Amino acid sequence: MTGTVAFLGLGAMGAPMARNLMKAGFSLRVWNRGPERARAFEQSGAIVCASIAEAVRGASFVVSIVADDEATRAVMLDAEGVLASAAPGTVVIDSSTNTPALARSLAQAATARGISYLDAPVSGSVPQATSGELVFMVGGDSSALTVAEPLLAVMGRQAILIGPSGHGATIKLINNMLSAVMNTALAEAVMLARAAGLDPEPVTQLLNEGPAGSRLTRTKLPKNFRRDFSPQFQLALMEKDMRYFIALAQELDRPVPLASLARSQLQAARIAGLGELDVSAVYYQVTGERPAQA
Repeated sequence: MTGTVAFLGLGAMGAPMARNLMKAGFSLRVWNRGPERARAFEQSGAIVCASIAEAVRGASFVVSIVADDEATRAVMLDAEGVLASAAPGTVVIDSSTNTPALARSLAQAATARGISYLDAPVSGSVPQATSGELVFMVGGDSSALTVAEPLLAVMGRQAILIGPSGHGATIKLINNMLSAVMNTALAEAVMLARAAGLDPEPVTQLLNEGPAGSRLTRTKLPKNFRRDFSPQFQLALMEKDMRYFIALAQELDRPVPLASLARSQLQAARIAGLGELDVSAVYYQVTGERPAQA
């Protein structure tokens, strides 16, 4: 593989995604708000850049995965940001979870500069990012997706074009709403199973084989039973995504009572200081338990 990629955001998801690109032979220029994360890539041959502008200038592709709308807006629109620094013809792959409105506005701003912008958030967490099995939910122009496919194929197992700009961001919020509601429901299920004295091993086996069985039950049921809430996807980030989902539902004048309930549980858990734990740590809010060290 050839082509220079500017990779912006080397957090829990971004770092393994960037490593997979390097393994596939892409030349990487990396930037991270905290420079220590970027320096870890120097030994692997990436060029560590002191600014977004330095990373983006001359790159054929830009991949960005940062925390939220505020961070994305700064990365993309600051005076030394992506859209001010990238050359016409650059393809921007934004895998951050943003609001659809921001994705649409960024796509318009990019088009005005001759840059292609894809809102391409992902389904999957750290294990899938590490193994290159993410699923990209893409909003934007199909021709830009075709150009970006060699990168996406390295970082994920599938890239699905959902529709025009903003549609990738929309389905991501829907996807995460389902995950948040199910994490909350699993916490209630485990609470009741424990109270009834059921053996976690056959309970987990049965629920994984039942109609609700999924990758989420396979990964989160054991975490609930063991109270192992080491982060795969941080609770605070899921609570932010639910806030975006509910705001979108309000814009579209649609009631979302289950989502609102799940968000309130996640919000309370974040306020209680559990935001850096895995999203499945909503278990503590549901059950009233607290971590042993708290």
